[in-house]
Amino acid sequence: MTDAHKRHGVDELDRASDTTLIPVDELVPHSGDMVLIDQVLSCTENTLSARVVVAPGGLFSNADGSAPAWLGLELMAQSIAAWAGWHARQEQRPVQLGFLLGTRNYSCAVDHFPVGTELRIDIDRSLQDDSGIAVFECSIHGPDPLASARVNVFQPTDAARYLQES
Repeated sequence: MTDAHKRHGVDELDRASDTTLIPVDELVPHSGDMVLIDQVLSCTENTLSARVVVAPGGLFSNADGSAPAWLGLELMAQSIAAWAGWHARQEQRPVQLGFLLGTRNYSCAVDHFPVGTELRIDIDRSLQDDSGIAVFECSIHGPDPLASARVNVFQPTDAARYLQES
């Protein structure tokens, strides 16, 4: 259990225990090879934990099959998307497109994630306003802490209309 999950209480984890049964591609607005996380482990009101095993031959794999360190940011963003998708499902709404606005202090202790490494991505919503802008504290462990960042995202109420107007 992560520190964020401890802060938000065991009851929320109990409510979220069925998240492992939901395929990730039903929670994120991606398909095929663009779905990079393998499984959602748990989801609460403010947090989500996901996992991925680094496999060779991935869309973004290095020549040796490892995943580049910068891919950690996309793993964090997809975990945030899965969090939003899980909440949309709970409210019987469709999964919506969201936008990665940027990050602060993406720090990675490695230059790549080796093949076969199981990574756990933890996200914790620290702020969200009524306009759809949110900030998440994110980390990747495998098993040691490997990467962390503060990630800023935006999810408009109606993504299709937003894109049309942009």
